[in-house]
Amino acid sequence: MYPKFFVVVKPEATSPGSPRGLALAGETAQPVPLPSQARVVICGGGIVGTSVAYHLAKLGWTEIVLLEQGRLGAGTTRLCAGIVSVAKPISIECKMADYSNSLYERLEEETGVKTGYVKTGSLCLAQNQDRFLSLKRLASRLKVMGIACNVIKPKDVSKLHPLVNIHDLVGALHLPGDAVVSSPDVNHALATAAASHGVQIYERTTVNRVMLDKGHVTAVETDRGAIECEYFVNCAGQVNLFTSSVIGPVDQCFTFVLSGFPLVMDMDGRIYVRAWQGGILSGGFEKNPKPIFTEGRNQLEIQNMQEDWDHFEPMLTALLRRMPELEACEIHQLVNCPESFTPDMRCLMGESPGAHGYFVLAGMNASGLTFAGGAGKYLAEWMTYGYPTANVWPLDIKRFGNLQSSRTFLRHRVMEVMPLLYNLKVPRWDFQTGRQLRTSPLYDRLDTQGARWMEKHGFERAKYFVPAGKDLLSLDASKTFYKPDWFDIVGAEVKCCKEAVCVIDMSSFTKFEVTSSDDQALELLQYLCANDLDVPVGHIVHTGMLNERGGYENDCSVVRIKKNSFFIISPTDQQVHCWSWLKKHMPKDPNLHLEDVSWKYTALNLIGPRAMDVLGELSYVSMTPEHFPSLFCKEMSVGYANGIRVMSMTHTGEPGFMLYIPIEYALHVYNEVMSVGQKYGIRNAGYYALRSLRIEKFFAFWGQDLDPFTTPLECGREFRVKFDTDIDFLGRASLLQQRQEGVSRRFIMLVLEDHDTELDLWPWWGEPIYRNGELCGTTTSSAYSYTLERHVCLGFVSPPSLDGTPATVTPDFINRGDYEVDIAGQRYPAKAKLYPFSSLFAQQRRRKDNMELSNFQGK
Repeated sequence: MYPKFFVVVKPEATSPGSPRGLALAGETAQPVPLPSQARVVICGGGIVGTSVAYHLAKLGWTEIVLLEQGRLGAGTTRLCAGIVSVAKPISIECKMADYSNSLYERLEEETGVKTGYVKTGSLCLAQNQDRFLSLKRLASRLKVMGIACNVIKPKDVSKLHPLVNIHDLVGALHLPGDAVVSSPDVNHALATAAASHGVQIYERTTVNRVMLDKGHVTAVETDRGAIECEYFVNCAGQVNLFTSSVIGPVDQCFTFVLSGFPLVMDMDGRIYVRAWQGGILSGGFEKNPKPIFTEGRNQLEIQNMQEDWDHFEPMLTALLRRMPELEACEIHQLVNCPESFTPDMRCLMGESPGAHGYFVLAGMNASGLTFAGGAGKYLAEWMTYGYPTANVWPLDIKRFGNLQSSRTFLRHRVMEVMPLLYNLKVPRWDFQTGRQLRTSPLYDRLDTQGARWMEKHGFERAKYFVPAGKDLLSLDASKTFYKPDWFDIVGAEVKCCKEAVCVIDMSSFTKFEVTSSDDQALELLQYLCANDLDVPVGHIVHTGMLNERGGYENDCSVVRIKKNSFFIISPTDQQVHCWSWLKKHMPKDPNLHLEDVSWKYTALNLIGPRAMDVLGELSYVSMTPEHFPSLFCKEMSVGYANGIRVMSMTHTGEPGFMLYIPIEYALHVYNEVMSVGQKYGIRNAGYYALRSLRIEKFFAFWGQDLDPFTTPLECGREFRVKFDTDIDFLGRASLLQQRQEGVSRRFIMLVLEDHDTELDLWPWWGEPIYRNGELCGTTTSSAYSYTLERHVCLGFVSPPSLDGTPATVTPDFINRGDYEVDIAGQRYPAKAKLYPFSSLFAQQRRRKDNMELSNFQGK
């Protein structure tokens, strides 16, 4: 927990306490006994827990019990600043905030409970050009979702809020739909609505433990007895907490003026300001938060802690600099209270991978009010239908594993997280704490050769390698929306992959083995995978693991190692999710085994036309395509090491091999490869080069381009679906229906035209795509193609719907449109491509040849 500061400049406000006027079970002198059984028990009576209860009841659930150890809304909900804003860093959070706003707006009419809802609008201020660019990018993304917003000049800020000092501003983003509420009253309204639909609410009831039987929730044990149940929802909060402070209401002189002003978020000043009961409330996120309750202390109710004016002073100074007229006002109260944060600044949502029926919605990172409505809706859908109606993977609890649960890791990481909420985040930024947690055996070796590191699921991965003599400090500090300082370094690595041979350590990939005594392993994977895995031993199959809707739950490569043994290679952050998906569908058969072997193998990717020469010398066998065909795996000796799984694939479309090396041989094999490779121009390369190569070859990646709502037919992968067999597989019926009806969106490549790599803003991801001047989709990933010498974006486009019915995408729709990509409000023309796209490279070679001929003739 960490302190949260805010100041109130206003008359004394009453403490909200428990929801007023709501009849709660157990409120009488003689507490009503708990029910002996329920369908679902929700732990936590804050705004998150009541939202889940409300939405479950709306979806028709009965026998819902909500338990709160103190009083309803007496946790962080009671001391929330009451701001509902869609200015969030990722799209799913913007969607949740937008839904919450619309829900809170109608709650008073639905329940008769006053919620204090006022649509004030908000101003996000920018003190520098980089912040202004980030707001422009946010504005483009919000417009895709139909959320009103305007990028405005400093003089327009003064018109909307005359108290704001604009002398150091370069611009702002105006969000007219943002609102303020009384969070305890919204909590009260949600609880009232839930109770009216039959939800039983019990205060002063502590959950001691959740009981499981064979991995399924069976009951909840409380200090007032046990409740048998099928589902448990943990909305208790207080994952890791900070304190923060607020200054309270100002002098009455501002009562009339402030009431009509938008709330202000000055992220460069690390503060927010809103009207509050006749004055103002201002708070922020300090650079040096103070951790509390790190040993798991339980607070019955969140209490205001001792005032800490020295700690709050920088934010107070920023407030007075932004609104100098407040210097004449009296500060009424400094509120210092705890708040919960997670290791990556995103909330925790979803079903626990280790306990069926155990759901979590917690760790709201000081945005509990903003997210509660939307998050409660998505979790209720998840419990009802088995999935939410939006892609919530960025919030899924399965993105974490046990490795992120260390108290030391959490303490250090969460101290970094809180200041980052208002920090400017440019593309490809990295956390600085909790690092070197998971490393390849080659980490030290690569580090001494200039590797610059990024982290994925706790695993260190090389971004690129700084050549000797380069300024390491300037590269580490390179943060921009424009051309980055590593551009030429990555370009040299890509060139080496194209012309010679490069080595990329890809040990972080998730690796599983599925084995059986008979055909059980094949039968399981044939059901879970869209592609046909009944292939000869040694063959590699690229396939998706689909859900019932035909969407990707995983995208992987499967190798048939033996007749009844399969080796599965999945993305790094799929380790928990894929394991959970496989275990969920595995029959209880003692002869069928699943093992996570990620730690057993170091993976080296040898990319380039000379990769076959390097391996040929080390293994004394021919590695040419005639002797080692594409998508084939052999166990071989490399140098002195035996049992190396060598696979003819690279994840990039370039020629080369993947080497899966037993971890004890890793250093030896790497040294041998580098030694023999010297004559072929070998060098190390990193994931930035890999990204450029795979995007220019139109390779989609799970978690970026593919998600549980994307089908193979929508991304041009129908050839990886076993339609021509009679084998049933998960998602088959949905895909057959989609194939008959046609797809309503399509994955395309966009090559930017008239875009100056040196001077123009770069596309990164999430940019709007326009066709013939009309919005038709967004990008999902992008990279500079050193081959095409242009930026390449991948993304999905859809035709306009007809009377609310999605229209079908045809090749003509894609090929006959004039496309533009919107980068922070400026549109750049682009050429759209579907498969096949190899002509792009032929055109580029002809263009280069013509240029060289022209230059020669001109001499």
